[in-house]
Amino acid sequence: MQRFVTADIDAIDAYKLLSGLVVPRPIGWIGTRSADGVNNLAPYSFFNAVAASPPTVMFAPTGQPSARKDTLTNVRDTGVFTVNIVNFDLGPAMNETSGTHAADVDEFEVAGLTVREAELVDAPSVAEAPATFECRVVQILDIGEAPMGSSVVFGEVLAFDVADRLLDGTRVDQVGLDSIGRHVGNYYSHNGELYEMARPD
Repeated sequence: MQRFVTADIDAIDAYKLLSGLVVPRPIGWIGTRSADGVNNLAPYSFFNAVAASPPTVMFAPTGQPSARKDTLTNVRDTGVFTVNIVNFDLGPAMNETSGTHAADVDEFEVAGLTVREAELVDAPSVAEAPATFECRVVQILDIGEAPMGSSVVFGEVLAFDVADRLLDGTRVDQVGLDSIGRHVGNYYSHNGELYEMARPD
């Protein structure tokens, strides 16, 4: 067994170890709108639920190219966002939105997705997604320094929209949801099966 003391290794190596071992990670497909009214959509695998009452989620833009920090700028400016759950069928569209795009590019258009306006927050959601959350920012916590530092965004879920076919009361059909998880490199998984999907440039 090899031992890695984080003080003795580069930040990128620590990131590789963390992202390669904490798997599979759920994907938060985050919808925001800029102060200028441009829709933005980007996936984050440093994402999870962190509290149940009130229902709270977090996502963390971490060591991303500068063009993909649009999400962080938008949530700082507007204080709201949506989370869109990614199922297997939406994987290619999600992957398309992971590319590096200029701030004035609408990733919904790039990926051929339909915008559905949130009702309680001023942010776009993915109409094709099996479930979406409408969230307001409650805290943004900056951790570490560039280039691999993170800004952890905590959001309170104000509303859940879930496809009828997935629900038995408030219980969600996990097989029907068919959400995908993020692994290291180009690897993802769904329903226990590992598969590969190369990220665009």
